[in-house]
Amino acid sequence: MKNLILSFSVITFVSFSLISCFDNKGKQSVEINTPEEVKKAEKETKDIADQEFVDGMTGKIWHNYLEIKIALNRADAPRVQDVAKSMFASFSEEHAEMKAMAKQLHETEDLEKQREIFAEFTQKAGSMFEDALSGGTIYKKFCPMAFNNKGAYWYADVEEISNPYFGDKMPKCGSVEKTIKK
Repeated sequence: MKNLILSFSVITFVSFSLISCFDNKGKQSVEINTPEEVKKAEKETKDIADQEFVDGMTGKIWHNYLEIKIALNRADAPRVQDVAKSMFASFSEEHAEMKAMAKQLHETEDLEKQREIFAEFTQKAGSMFEDALSGGTIYKKFCPMAFNNKGAYWYADVEEISNPYFGDKMPKCGSVEKTIKK
């Protein structure tokens, strides 16, 4: 009888062990990156923002602003809408005008309209970013060809030009107009 119970226990243990091994195989994955893939990923990944601001609200808005800039550069209107919703929630009531622009960005699906709102937002938010910067570097950039050669500014966390107004049509159009470092 003891042998029967012992045999049954061993068979049950082995069965559970095998079943759990088979279940985990589908969950395991290994990713091997070649040196070329790693270098490509490094080129596509911009520096992580090293900016610090005197208040948390401005910091959150800055990070949302950068995400929107990248989404506009990639012509990703749905991503602009998603990030703008988060930006809208970050504003205090004393910044009602910029909060309303964030809401407009969230509500429009039209990429060109989003770019126009982004340019207006940049005009309003620029001094907030510059005044609240307490550490790091931000770059004020200008594209003279945006909006039928009227031109438009944008801010960035890296010196490299990545134009949000033309996306992949003219990604390098523009220049650094001002470097703000604290």
